[in-house]
Amino acid sequence: MQEYIESFGIMDAIDILCVVLILYYLYRTMKRTGSLNMFLGILVFLVVWVIVSQVLRMKLLGAVMDKLVDVGVIAIIVLFADDIRRFFRNLGTSARGHRVISWLFRNHRKGKGISYGPIVQASYNMSSQKVGALMVIGSREELQDIISTGETIDARLSQRLIENIFFKNTPLHDGAMMIVGDRIEAAACVLPLSDRTDLPKQFGLRHRSAMGISERSQAVAVVVSEETGGISVFHRGQFVTGLDAAGLDAYLKEHIG
Repeated sequence: MQEYIESFGIMDAIDILCVVLILYYLYRTMKRTGSLNMFLGILVFLVVWVIVSQVLRMKLLGAVMDKLVDVGVIAIIVLFADDIRRFFRNLGTSARGHRVISWLFRNHRKGKGISYGPIVQASYNMSSQKVGALMVIGSREELQDIISTGETIDARLSQRLIENIFFKNTPLHDGAMMIVGDRIEAAACVLPLSDRTDLPKQFGLRHRSAMGISERSQAVAVVVSEETGGISVFHRGQFVTGLDAAGLDAYLKEHIG
Protein backbone atom coordinates (compact mmCIF):
# COMPACT_ATOMS: atom_id res chain seq x y z
CA MET A 1 0.00 0.00 0.00
CA GLN A 2 2.83 2.37 0.95
CA GLU A 3 4.59 1.54 -2.31
CA TYR A 4 1.46 2.33 -4.31
CA ILE A 5 1.01 5.68 -2.56
CA GLU A 6 4.61 6.65 -3.22
CA SER A 7 4.34 5.74 -6.91
CA PHE A 8 1.04 7.60 -7.34
CA GLY A 9 1.50 10.23 -10.08
CA ILE A 10 -0.37 12.69 -12.25
CA MET A 11 -1.34 10.03 -14.78
CA ASP A 12 -2.92 7.95 -12.01
CA ALA A 13 -4.97 10.96 -10.95
CA ILE A 14 -6.08 11.56 -14.54
CA ASP A 15 -6.93 7.86 -14.88
CA ILE A 16 -9.14 7.96 -11.77
CA LEU A 17 -10.76 11.21 -12.88
CA CYS A 18 -11.65 9.75 -16.28
CA VAL A 19 -13.24 6.68 -14.66
CA VAL A 20 -15.23 8.88 -12.27
CA LEU A 21 -16.48 11.07 -15.13
CA ILE A 22 -17.52 8.04 -17.19
CA LEU A 23 -19.37 6.51 -14.23
CA TYR A 24 -21.07 9.83 -13.51
CA TYR A 25 -22.16 10.18 -17.13
CA LEU A 26 -23.51 6.62 -17.13
CA TYR A 27 -25.27 7.30 -13.84
CA ARG A 28 -27.04 10.36 -15.28
CA THR A 29 -27.96 8.51 -18.47
CA MET A 30 -29.38 5.50 -16.62
CA LYS A 31 -31.26 7.69 -14.17
CA ARG A 32 -32.88 9.60 -17.04
CA THR A 33 -33.92 6.41 -18.85
CA GLY A 34 -35.16 4.48 -15.82
CA SER A 35 -32.36 1.88 -15.80
CA LEU A 36 -30.61 3.19 -12.70
CA ASN A 37 -31.35 0.24 -10.40
CA MET A 38 -29.93 -2.25 -12.87
CA PHE A 39 -26.85 -0.07 -13.40
CA LEU A 40 -26.25 0.19 -9.62
CA GLY A 41 -26.61 -3.59 -9.30
CA ILE A 42 -23.97 -4.16 -11.97
CA LEU A 43 -21.71 -1.56 -10.34
CA VAL A 44 -21.97 -3.29 -6.94
CA PHE A 45 -21.13 -6.63 -8.57
CA LEU A 46 -18.05 -5.14 -10.23
CA VAL A 47 -16.86 -3.63 -6.94
CA VAL A 48 -17.26 -6.98 -5.18
CA TRP A 49 -15.45 -8.72 -8.07
CA VAL A 50 -12.48 -6.34 -7.80
CA ILE A 51 -12.29 -6.80 -4.01
CA VAL A 52 -12.50 -10.59 -4.24
CA SER A 53 -10.04 -11.07 -7.09
CA GLN A 54 -7.59 -8.21 -6.58
CA VAL A 55 -7.62 -7.38 -2.86
CA LEU A 56 -8.56 -10.57 -1.03
CA ARG A 57 -7.02 -12.86 -3.71
CA MET A 58 -9.73 -15.50 -3.28
CA LYS A 59 -8.88 -17.82 -6.17
CA LEU A 60 -11.96 -20.05 -6.38
CA LEU A 61 -14.58 -17.34 -5.89
CA GLY A 62 -12.53 -15.01 -8.06
CA ALA A 63 -12.44 -17.58 -10.87
CA VAL A 64 -16.23 -18.04 -10.68
CA MET A 65 -16.80 -14.29 -10.80
CA ASP A 66 -14.33 -13.96 -13.68
CA LYS A 67 -16.46 -16.37 -15.72
CA LEU A 68 -19.62 -14.47 -14.77
CA VAL A 69 -18.00 -11.24 -15.92
CA ASP A 70 -17.02 -12.81 -19.26
CA VAL A 71 -20.58 -13.97 -19.87
CA GLY A 72 -22.02 -10.81 -18.32
CA VAL A 73 -20.48 -8.59 -20.99
CA ILE A 74 -22.72 -10.19 -23.61
CA ALA A 75 -25.72 -9.97 -21.28
CA ILE A 76 -25.07 -6.28 -20.66
CA ILE A 77 -24.91 -5.60 -24.41
CA VAL A 78 -28.29 -7.31 -24.84
CA LEU A 79 -29.92 -5.64 -21.83
CA PHE A 80 -28.60 -2.15 -22.53
CA ALA A 81 -28.66 -2.22 -26.33
CA ASP A 82 -30.81 0.91 -26.57
CA ASP A 83 -28.81 2.73 -23.89
CA ILE A 84 -25.49 1.85 -25.54
CA ARG A 85 -26.76 3.06 -28.90
CA ARG A 86 -28.00 6.26 -27.23
CA PHE A 87 -24.64 6.73 -25.48
CA PHE A 88 -22.67 6.69 -28.72
CA ARG A 89 -25.24 8.89 -30.47
CA ASN A 90 -25.02 11.44 -27.67
CA LEU A 91 -21.25 11.16 -27.73
CA GLY A 92 -21.32 12.32 -31.33
CA THR A 93 -23.99 14.98 -30.91
CA SER A 94 -22.89 16.41 -27.57
CA ALA A 95 -19.16 16.69 -27.99
CA ARG A 96 -17.76 20.18 -27.43
CA GLY A 97 -16.51 20.44 -30.97
CA HIS A 98 -19.95 19.54 -32.28
CA ARG A 99 -21.52 22.09 -29.96
CA VAL A 100 -19.26 24.82 -31.32
CA ILE A 101 -20.15 23.87 -34.89
CA SER A 102 -23.84 23.72 -34.02
CA TRP A 103 -23.61 27.13 -32.37
CA LEU A 104 -21.95 28.62 -35.42
CA PHE A 105 -24.51 27.15 -37.80
CA ARG A 106 -27.34 28.14 -35.48
CA ASN A 107 -26.20 31.72 -35.59
CA HIS A 108 -25.99 31.40 -39.37
CA ARG A 109 -29.56 30.15 -39.48
CA LYS A 110 -30.64 33.05 -37.35
CA GLY A 111 -29.25 35.34 -39.98
CA LYS A 112 -31.43 33.60 -42.52
CA GLY A 113 -34.46 34.51 -40.41
CA ILE A 114 -35.72 31.10 -39.23
CA SER A 115 -38.52 31.75 -36.76
CA TYR A 116 -40.43 29.30 -34.61
CA GLY A 117 -43.26 31.83 -34.19
CA PRO A 118 -45.65 29.60 -36.20
CA ILE A 119 -45.15 26.80 -33.62
CA VAL A 120 -45.82 29.20 -30.75
CA GLN A 121 -48.94 30.72 -32.29
CA ALA A 122 -50.32 27.36 -33.44
CA SER A 123 -49.70 25.87 -29.98
CA TYR A 124 -51.49 28.80 -28.34
CA ASN A 125 -54.50 28.49 -30.66
CA MET A 126 -54.72 24.71 -30.27
CA SER A 127 -54.38 25.08 -26.50
CA SER A 128 -57.37 27.45 -26.34
CA GLN A 129 -59.43 24.98 -28.38
CA LYS A 130 -58.08 21.89 -26.57
CA VAL A 131 -56.75 20.32 -29.74
CA GLY A 132 -54.07 17.74 -28.99
CA ALA A 133 -50.71 18.08 -30.74
CA LEU A 134 -47.17 16.73 -30.62
CA MET A 135 -44.33 18.47 -32.47
CA VAL A 136 -40.66 17.50 -32.45
CA ILE A 137 -37.99 20.01 -33.47
CA GLY A 138 -34.47 18.78 -34.14
CA SER A 139 -31.79 17.88 -36.67
CA ARG A 140 -32.34 15.65 -39.69
CA GLU A 141 -29.50 13.33 -38.65
CA GLU A 142 -31.15 12.50 -35.32
CA LEU A 143 -34.73 12.37 -36.53
CA GLN A 144 -34.33 10.60 -39.89
CA ASP A 145 -35.41 7.20 -38.57
CA ILE A 146 -38.50 8.75 -36.95
CA ILE A 147 -39.34 10.80 -40.04
CA SER A 148 -39.46 7.61 -42.11
CA THR A 149 -42.27 6.21 -39.91
CA GLY A 150 -44.74 8.95 -40.90
CA GLU A 151 -46.22 10.67 -43.92
CA THR A 152 -43.91 13.00 -45.82
CA ILE A 153 -45.00 16.65 -45.79
CA ASP A 154 -41.88 18.60 -46.83
CA ALA A 155 -43.53 22.00 -46.55
CA ARG A 156 -42.56 25.40 -45.20
CA LEU A 157 -43.27 25.87 -41.51
CA SER A 158 -46.71 27.44 -41.27
CA GLN A 159 -49.11 28.10 -38.43
CA ARG A 160 -52.18 27.24 -40.49
CA LEU A 161 -50.65 24.04 -41.79
CA ILE A 162 -49.79 22.92 -38.26
CA GLU A 163 -53.35 23.60 -37.07
CA ASN A 164 -54.88 21.87 -40.09
CA ILE A 165 -52.76 18.74 -39.60
CA PHE A 166 -53.70 18.44 -35.91
CA PHE A 167 -57.37 19.33 -36.38
CA LYS A 168 -59.56 16.62 -34.85
CA ASN A 169 -60.42 13.65 -37.06
CA THR A 170 -58.03 14.62 -39.85
CA PRO A 171 -55.98 11.67 -41.21
CA LEU A 172 -52.66 12.95 -39.84
CA HIS A 173 -53.66 14.31 -36.43
CA ASP A 174 -52.41 11.21 -34.58
CA GLY A 175 -48.70 10.83 -34.08
CA ALA A 176 -45.92 13.40 -34.10
CA MET A 177 -45.02 16.19 -36.49
CA MET A 178 -41.28 16.37 -37.30
CA ILE A 179 -39.82 19.84 -37.85
CA VAL A 180 -36.29 20.41 -39.16
CA GLY A 181 -35.16 24.01 -39.55
CA ASP A 182 -38.01 25.94 -41.17
CA ARG A 183 -39.57 22.86 -42.79
CA ILE A 184 -42.25 20.44 -41.68
CA GLU A 185 -40.71 17.15 -42.79
CA ALA A 186 -43.41 14.65 -41.83
CA ALA A 187 -46.54 14.05 -39.75
CA ALA A 188 -48.19 11.07 -38.06
CA CYS A 189 -44.75 9.78 -37.03
CA VAL A 190 -44.30 7.09 -34.38
CA LEU A 191 -42.11 7.99 -31.40
CA PRO A 192 -40.51 5.68 -28.81
CA LEU A 193 -42.33 5.67 -25.47
CA SER A 194 -40.56 6.48 -22.24
CA ASP A 195 -40.65 3.76 -19.60
CA ARG A 196 -40.03 6.15 -16.70
CA THR A 197 -42.27 5.58 -13.69
CA ASP A 198 -41.87 9.02 -12.13
CA LEU A 199 -43.83 10.98 -14.72
CA PRO A 200 -47.00 12.81 -13.59
CA LYS A 201 -50.09 10.62 -13.73
CA GLN A 202 -51.94 13.12 -15.91
CA PHE A 203 -49.40 12.59 -18.70
CA GLY A 204 -50.91 10.70 -21.60
CA LEU A 205 -49.49 8.93 -24.63
CA ARG A 206 -48.35 12.16 -26.29
CA HIS A 207 -46.40 13.20 -23.21
CA ARG A 208 -44.74 9.80 -22.85
CA SER A 209 -43.83 9.85 -26.52
CA ALA A 210 -42.36 13.33 -26.14
CA MET A 211 -40.32 12.18 -23.15
CA GLY A 212 -39.17 9.12 -25.09
CA ILE A 213 -37.76 11.13 -28.01
CA SER A 214 -36.18 13.66 -25.62
CA GLU A 215 -34.35 10.83 -23.86
CA ARG A 216 -32.99 9.46 -27.11
CA SER A 217 -32.03 12.69 -28.90
CA GLN A 218 -31.23 16.37 -28.50
CA ALA A 219 -34.60 17.32 -30.00
CA VAL A 220 -37.21 19.50 -28.32
CA ALA A 221 -40.77 18.13 -28.19
CA VAL A 222 -43.82 20.37 -27.75
CA VAL A 223 -47.08 18.84 -26.50
CA VAL A 224 -50.54 20.38 -26.38
CA SER A 225 -52.83 18.37 -24.14
CA GLU A 226 -56.20 17.42 -25.62
CA GLU A 227 -57.72 17.07 -22.13
CA THR A 228 -56.52 20.26 -20.44
CA GLY A 229 -55.12 22.38 -23.26
CA GLY A 230 -51.86 22.71 -21.31
CA ILE A 231 -48.62 23.28 -23.23
CA SER A 232 -45.57 21.24 -22.20
CA VAL A 233 -42.04 20.97 -23.58
CA PHE A 234 -39.54 18.11 -23.30
CA HIS A 235 -35.78 18.25 -23.78
CA ARG A 236 -32.94 15.91 -22.75
CA GLY A 237 -35.20 13.92 -20.42
CA GLN A 238 -36.53 17.02 -18.65
CA PHE A 239 -39.92 18.70 -19.02
CA VAL A 240 -41.68 21.98 -18.29
CA THR A 241 -45.46 22.23 -18.11
CA GLY A 242 -48.05 25.00 -17.99
CA LEU A 243 -46.38 27.27 -20.53
CA ASP A 244 -48.13 30.20 -22.18
CA ALA A 245 -47.21 31.63 -25.58
CA ALA A 246 -44.47 33.87 -24.18
CA GLY A 247 -43.01 31.04 -22.10
CA LEU A 248 -42.96 28.64 -25.05
CA ASP A 249 -41.36 31.26 -27.28
CA ALA A 250 -38.64 31.93 -24.70
CA TYR A 251 -38.01 28.20 -24.22
CA LEU A 252 -37.63 27.52 -27.95
CA LYS A 253 -35.29 30.48 -28.37
CA GLU A 254 -33.13 29.25 -25.51
CA HIS A 255 -32.94 25.58 -26.48
CA ILE A 256 -33.13 25.81 -30.28
CA GLY A 257 -32.09 29.33 -31.20
